Amino acid sequence: MSEHAARERAALWAALALIVAWGANFSVQKEVFAALSPGGFLFVRYLIMPVAAAVLLLAHFGTRWPRLPRRELLALLKLGVAGHLLHVGLVTYGIHWSTAFSSSLILAMGPVFTLLILRWHGTEQLTRAQVAGVALAVVGVLVFLSDKLLGAQWQASGGDLTLLVAASFFSYYTVAAKPLIERHGGVVVMTYGTLLGSAPVVAISAAAGLQVDWGSVKPMIWLGTLYAVLIAAFLGWMVWGWVNAVRGVARTAPLMYLMPPVAALVAWAVTGERYTAIKLAGAAITLAGVALAQFASRSRPDLVRDSVPPVD
Repeated sequence: MSEHAARERAALWAALALIVAWGANFSVQKEVFAALSPGGFLFVRYLIMPVAAAVLLLAHFGTRWPRLPRRELLALLKLGVAGHLLHVGLVTYGIHWSTAFSSSLILAMGPVFTLLILRWHGTEQLTRAQVAGVALAVVGVLVFLSDKLLGAQWQASGGDLTLLVAASFFSYYTVAAKPLIERHGGVVVMTYGTLLGSAPVVAISAAAGLQVDWGSVKPMIWLGTLYAVLIAAFLGWMVWGWVNAVRGVARTAPLMYLMPPVAALVAWAVTGERYTAIKLAGAAITLAGVALAQFASRSRPDLVRDSVPPVD
């Protein structure tokens, strides 16, 4: 096997392993949130994340970190607030209120929001197929959520709505991060965005974090927290970036559609979550619509298909 073919194969296996890790992370996070509270988790997460970001910067640049002009630092601060305070904060509460399968499916709507943001900016013109894809995805979500809405499950429905808003913030993050990554590289954008975005999250979640009896937290909850923060989020970002570099975004992005089925299987096996035929049909319609909207572009496919990994 040639070196190139071996790298391609390794990247594919790494991507599939990461999809499994991300899919399982929804169930892991629900257990952690139940023990620590969403605010408590955010508090400890954003005490850990800046340390991991600093270690990564030291590994890449030593003590001479890149100096950026004030204008770029302000842009990275806005990116950090959108990606960490708004996206991750809302995702955390949304997952806590909703279910693992619903959370994974709603967050899979991200490419639709990205497409709509690009259309609003005038960067991307929607084709008829893309419009049909957006409409199909919306119908799929409504079908998927119909049992909760008809059953007046308002907390779960509110969690799903929160996740929809969170997905839109991640789409903004995806669009805003692209030019910054092109200028400074993915490591600088990720680490600086994390360092700048962590402080407001810690400040807002401090009250909830200080209410947690950290001394009585069980070892499995600590392991789940470290898994969610360091393996699924931080290490996952780096691995996904390497996979995209080896395989290309267009070939890697479709793998993201495996995450909701993985999340559903893990939740079914571990937590006993059950799914009706209507829910499964709604999920299939939603993913088909998102895929059609994402991959039916004739112009600037690199923007529409962009596969920035989730920061959550």
